[in-house]
Amino acid sequence: MKDAARRAWRRLEPLHGMIYFVPEGSRRYTELGLNGRSGYFASRSAPMGRASADLVIATFYNFCPDLVRRSMKDVWDTVTPEQVLQARHEAAAEALRRAGVHELPDLEPTLDLARRAAEAACEHPQGRPLFAAHAALPWPDDPVMALWHAQTLLREFRGDGHVATLLTEGIGALEALVLHAATGDVPTPFLKISRAWPEEQWAAAEEGLRARGLLDGDTLSPDGKALRRHVEDRTDELALPAYRALGQDGCERLAELARPFGRRVVDAGLLSLG
Repeated sequence: MKDAARRAWRRLEPLHGMIYFVPEGSRRYTELGLNGRSGYFASRSAPMGRASADLVIATFYNFCPDLVRRSMKDVWDTVTPEQVLQARHEAAAEALRRAGVHELPDLEPTLDLARRAAEAACEHPQGRPLFAAHAALPWPDDPVMALWHAQTLLREFRGDGHVATLLTEGIGALEALVLHAATGDVPTPFLKISRAWPEEQWAAAEEGLRARGLLDGDTLSPDGKALRRHVEDRTDELALPAYRALGQDGCERLAELARPFGRRVVDAGLLSLG
């Protein structure tokens, strides 16, 4: 069931992930007086209330602390968590409607399965602080937004488990980024810019990982590949409490139904970096 659950998550994930890229979000955050990266950090942390920069650093894990502190400075003197949550919700709704997600068939059965998984996850909040904060938010009445909320919960549930795995394996925040870059799955320049670690710290982390035998040049060594597989496998396992509610057949069905939703988001350019 683990493989089917992972496919279900990956195929529906663009529905959630687009909120970090669409202009609807940055425009609304700017209208609230949030500039630069402040909108991202404030909107994702807002379910935790007036989250401090240190709390964001702890729960988001792999961002340079200096970036977080600059971005969160005076945020809660400018907006309230309720205001930024409303802006995020409105931005997501507008972007998904622009993509035509509301026009896709099988919305109701897709929502039914995703919500069942998300509600099962809500029975296991222990050790998952960012997820638990999002889980306390009310479910939207609109089916498209309810599906977005369900996938948001599943993403944060999985993310908290991923952080726990990284900590258990002794992989620090910057080391996790460098290992991710070494897979080639995401362009290294994007990771460097978006996470904002100084170049000298990035280079030092690379050297440390080479000394541990996890990097061969700029790519993963055999040991690095094995560690990466272990981290991903363990993350998948920690996400299973959500998907066990669906069983093997339900996970496979959700993976099948989710494909056009994720594809619609991608084809509409909602994940474009600009």
